[in-house]
Amino acid sequence: MAEPERYVTVGKVAGLFGVRGWVRIYSYTRPIENILDFSPWYLRDATGWSERHLMDGRRHGRGLVAVFEGIDDRNGAHALVGQEIAVRRSQLPPSGPGEFYWQDLVGLEVVNAVGEHLGRVDHLMETGANDVLVVHGDRERLIPLVPAHVRRIDPDAGRIEVDWHVDD
Repeated sequence: MAEPERYVTVGKVAGLFGVRGWVRIYSYTRPIENILDFSPWYLRDATGWSERHLMDGRRHGRGLVAVFEGIDDRNGAHALVGQEIAVRRSQLPPSGPGEFYWQDLVGLEVVNAVGEHLGRVDHLMETGANDVLVVHGDRERLIPLVPAHVRRIDPDAGRIEVDWHVDD
């Protein structure tokens, strides 16, 4: 199995649905149904990643439900609850010009316009209004991922330049 860095997390198994092995899926993709376009999925438990093939999946209410090959009862499905769902990076469509997958930004160095090091992107979060870079350095900084604050993203150089003061 490949190293975890080769995977991009796209959701998680959120709970049980019925008694025939179906589970509720929380999708990080937009729209949420896009997660169903990928196959195989990779689920991570305490021992690592394992490949899972989706037998069926569909929208149910405001969420998604799915069933995996080899899982045909509630007990088997219960073992999957809480596991992250990932796909191989190569399964994702290429991003367009000026577009980035969140995974591409994690770990990049963040500097301001005068070259002061603010830290590295630990993760991103969705707030509803906009996405936010969570930067860990001498302290945690939350920097909105909007043109007013993010001047340049250069994954090849491993760097994001922001309009943000060290004291902010």
